[in-house]
Amino acid sequence: MTDYTWDAENAAATCSTTDESTPLLSAGGQGNMTEEKIGISQQTLVSSNGQFGKARRLPQYLAGIAATLGAVAAGMVLGWSSPAGENGVNLIRNYGIPISAEEFSWVGSLATLGAGAICIPIGVLADLIGRKTSMLLMVVPFTVGWLLIIFSNSVAMFYAGRFILGISSGAFCVAAPLYTAEISESEIRGTLGSYFQLMLTIGILAAYLLGNFLDNMMHLSIISAIVPLIFFAVFFFMPETPVYYLKKGNEDGARKSLIRLRGDQYNIEGELQAHRQALEESSRSNISLKAAIRSRAVQKGFVIAYGLMLFQQMSGVNSIIFYASDIFTKAGSSIEANEAAIIVGAVQVVSVFFGTLVIDRLGRRILLLASIVVMFLMTLLLGVYFYCSKYTHAFDDLKWFALIPLCIFLILFSFGFGPIPWMMMPELFAPEVKGVAGSSACLFNWLMAFVVTKFYSNMTEAVDSYGTFWIFSGFCAVGIVFVHFLVPETKGKTLDQIQRELNRG
Repeated sequence: MTDYTWDAENAAATCSTTDESTPLLSAGGQGNMTEEKIGISQQTLVSSNGQFGKARRLPQYLAGIAATLGAVAAGMVLGWSSPAGENGVNLIRNYGIPISAEEFSWVGSLATLGAGAICIPIGVLADLIGRKTSMLLMVVPFTVGWLLIIFSNSVAMFYAGRFILGISSGAFCVAAPLYTAEISESEIRGTLGSYFQLMLTIGILAAYLLGNFLDNMMHLSIISAIVPLIFFAVFFFMPETPVYYLKKGNEDGARKSLIRLRGDQYNIEGELQAHRQALEESSRSNISLKAAIRSRAVQKGFVIAYGLMLFQQMSGVNSIIFYASDIFTKAGSSIEANEAAIIVGAVQVVSVFFGTLVIDRLGRRILLLASIVVMFLMTLLLGVYFYCSKYTHAFDDLKWFALIPLCIFLILFSFGFGPIPWMMMPELFAPEVKGVAGSSACLFNWLMAFVVTKFYSNMTEAVDSYGTFWIFSGFCAVGIVFVHFLVPETKGKTLDQIQRELNRG
């Protein structure tokens, strides 16, 4: 994703990502947006205190916050399944619709399929009609999806609503980080990029909180439907990105956008020229994808990228997010299930915030290893807890215990395996293959999220909760070996150094 033609493949590479310093939970999981991820033209947004003069930052912060309000709406879609209760018991009670455990697993997981389906199309749309217009347009499927949920009188309507909501949520995983990257100057791009992941987790926590205090899934859905409308009302007044205008040959529009974002004391013409040169260089440097993909470095890069996405999802993170209250119900926790889910959601928000402070100061590999080792131990421990709760009395006086490993799991996930697979995507690939690698990894990630969320209920029925978490633990154990032997350190290295290391094996 860096030849900056911003076709479907390029834009999709940003799916489930935010800035380099911040994880994005893919509920796709989690991911990050660095200057390298964003493309050559983003790298030319130089310091506002440098050669282009001093820029105002408040307009950039306001535009970034407005754009990532859509992430709150997406987070509420992801967190909506948890307040529904074990096997959708609260849905059944509120709507009077009989829903089997198998049907509820589809209700919970279809959002991830919708998100996967939009990965490539949203890239095309953002390049055709603009980043801003594409995001505003996503309010339509958001509204349609929530209306289907609110007025559901059958399981089929829940299916349709969740799939459509997944489309909107997945689209924001691509378009919002792209927008914030293209409007920001280099010194605050990290901060603006971090807003997406933070807003996403806030949306998840909001769904948990509202689900607990409202105690009515229909009311939760109504409030969730209002959030995209608030986003539309606020974001409507924000400018389109100057990069998009330049790509369309609209230099007057790019100037006006930069003036709104930087102020009139900023050297607009200097930055416009830097963007033009970057786009021209990108166009000249394109080489054949078929030729590039034959190299050992590219092939090994695909193995590493897909492996990281696989272990990110097969750790079971989305099962925890989608079915948090269900997990605590099965755990027999002495803390009320929805309240325990709220604690988990709050821990996730806090850990994402603090993750932004350290994630770019330590090496990728050490964080991945630390993260996957702790995730292995916590899922193993959860399996032990569920096993002992069923067959022994060891935890009779510690019914709240499941909360500890779940929280520790999410904290380490937010510091390592959540954001870093997305951070490493652009670091592993040359510009000519980043688009294909990013879009295909995005789609693969959402498909794996679907597998985990769809078959979580089936696994708990087949091998009980303890067996399910031991399966997740097993994947984490393999992930430790994978990271140790195959994943290189990329922090502080140039693309050429990384490619040479991959070619050497």
